[in-house]
Amino acid sequence: MTAVVEVRDAHVVHRARSGGLFRRDRVYALTGATLRVGAGETVGVVGESGCGKSTLAKVLVGIERPARGTVTFRGRDLWTMPPAERRATVGAGVGMVFQDPSTALNRRLTVRRVLRDPLDVHARGTRTEREDRVRELMALVGLPWALADAVPGQLSGGQRQRVAIARALALDPALLVADEPTSALDVSVRAQILNLLLDLRERLGLAMVFVSHDIQTVRRMSDRVITMYLGRIVEETPAGRVTDAARHPYTRALFSATPGLLDPVEPIPLTGPVPSATRPPSGCPFRTRCWKADAVCAEAMPDFSAASRPGHRYRCHHPVEEDQPTRDPARQEPR
Repeated sequence: MTAVVEVRDAHVVHRARSGGLFRRDRVYALTGATLRVGAGETVGVVGESGCGKSTLAKVLVGIERPARGTVTFRGRDLWTMPPAERRATVGAGVGMVFQDPSTALNRRLTVRRVLRDPLDVHARGTRTEREDRVRELMALVGLPWALADAVPGQLSGGQRQRVAIARALALDPALLVADEPTSALDVSVRAQILNLLLDLRERLGLAMVFVSHDIQTVRRMSDRVITMYLGRIVEETPAGRVTDAARHPYTRALFSATPGLLDPVEPIPLTGPVPSATRPPSGCPFRTRCWKADAVCAEAMPDFSAASRPGHRYRCHHPVEEDQPTRDPARQEPR
């Protein structure tokens, strides 16, 4: 499958003021991330808040430059391009939907202006063709033309997110990155937005990266599921197998926290301190909360191991057995 975007060994380190006016700690937001997204494929990225999901999304769309590693879009390295070419490449080839449409949209611009702006900036078509494209985009996301002259404050949360999705699709991008696109919405409209994204993916043949803390939603939306912990990718699982074949203990714990109604799962409580991104623990960063951790886990971060199924890899010294039911480790027999 041809790669639309590929990230290799990406590291992102931020500076955060801590312990004094002139002291700045290093925050390891992303460590050694490698990810490939093929044409027409949806990759879900899941993990707790602060695990690096949004940083990875920003790296994918060229907003964040990695301190180390490469980002290629359709085979070309984004950060070796001249700035103007990079902006044009990313602006036309990648669309991004942010978490909160209330802050992502300019509250002073009408829906018509919001959707026409990308077309104006990239000089797409004549004035009449741009107006026709705005009509097409509104119809594509299920917005009536009567709302074209409304401002975001006059729209519901679901309508605002539809506008944000339409804007992301204005230039026919090859890749859509959705960063927690439903977390700021009422429960009643979340399913509508998710169904819209699924429909658009099928109709337009989009490659998509779907970021969420909810593994059940990610499983439904994706072909593959990437699990992140403390800035590291710790597992990559085919979405259809994540419930019973995930090997990393953290993926199992995430899944157990949001069980499905039809397939009850025993919750796995995570105990122990949550490590700091400024002073990550040695070895495997999950070891401070993992019920399977031992001295080996403190010595080194394991390399990726391949599971029995294609497209499944994980980083764990003591992986969960494949097809083993997800259970509270306190009730399991000791290893």
